[in-house]
Amino acid sequence: MRTPTHPARLLLASFLLMAVIAAACSTDPLENDTGAEDVGTADTVAGDATDAAEETGDDTAADTDADSASDDGIAIAFFASSSQNGYNQATYEGIQEAAEAAGGVTTEIFDGEFSADVQFNQIEDVIASGRFDGFVVVPNDTVGIASAVEEAIASDIGVATALFPIGPDLGTIEPQVEGIITAAAPVEPQSAELAEGVVDYCADIDPCRVIILIGQLQFPFDNVRYEAMTSVLAEHDNIELVATGEGNYDRDQSLTVMQDLIQANPEFEVLLSNADQHVAGALIALDEAGFDIPSMYIAGGGATETAIEGIRAGRWDATATSFPASEGRLAAENLIASLRGEEFDQVINMNEAGAIPSAVITAETLEEHPDFEAEWDG
Repeated sequence: MRTPTHPARLLLASFLLMAVIAAACSTDPLENDTGAEDVGTADTVAGDATDAAEETGDDTAADTDADSASDDGIAIAFFASSSQNGYNQATYEGIQEAAEAAGGVTTEIFDGEFSADVQFNQIEDVIASGRFDGFVVVPNDTVGIASAVEEAIASDIGVATALFPIGPDLGTIEPQVEGIITAAAPVEPQSAELAEGVVDYCADIDPCRVIILIGQLQFPFDNVRYEAMTSVLAEHDNIELVATGEGNYDRDQSLTVMQDLIQANPEFEVLLSNADQHVAGALIALDEAGFDIPSMYIAGGGATETAIEGIRAGRWDATATSFPASEGRLAAENLIASLRGEEFDQVINMNEAGAIPSAVITAETLEEHPDFEAEWDG
């Protein structure tokens, strides 16, 4: 188990020990200050978890399991952007798969709650705890989280990022923080290619009206996606962007947003999105409003089971590729190898390493890969 060596951290550890002793004498329940999941916090993939932690779901018992399991092995913390999100859950499954295959590796998940501040503070707290040898991060703020990641690496903690690169430039997946491992796909090319599909569809339609559903424009990666889409569309005079909505990666919220957008824009030909969850909710609203969905151009992102089924059925046209379980597995595999002094890949381009080596999946793509199965469903 890795322990802090900085004097300030030793002093902090003393205070924490005193707090634990005081809490043990109290009748108040212990609270989890780091945002780790309340039940099954430490998944002891190597098989070292105690029955007490599994049966009671007590955070303190689970934390003890993680500590004891890492004495002779490796402990990895997974900082999910949101542990309630299907993508993150699939990513964690990939991390657990890699841990089990490697042996002697334990994992624990922390819920970032789709909040940059929550995730940043979690990483700071976990660095100070000294309980983990490595981190895997799905970042909420790819720019702001960089300083916390730099601190972790300076503290001799290995770090891998999945889904997005960490740093100010989302146009590259090459390391922007020295020492970081990246398993991600370039953000801009995927979104631009989705928009190019709109251009092809709209070639003989004038005007060709488009609604975009994005996640949250406050996220740097969603801004990059949105700008890539609109830049492509703006080059064509026959294409008109009539409205933009924020779906927040939630089907129900996207349904409500789409209903409002339809009220204001009852006629349009294209629904373009960066997330399949958005499209899944929006399609309910389109069905309710009587739209002829097969005649429209519908594109999302994530390569979910729903999207793949929709493309095969002719109700969707495209989805940006995503392989969350593979991302988590590859990020963890290479992180574990680096911690053990073995050869590893610093950068894994998921547009090349995924089950389908492409940025976007269409009906033609699926014809070329008839056995493809999605790794998650949003």
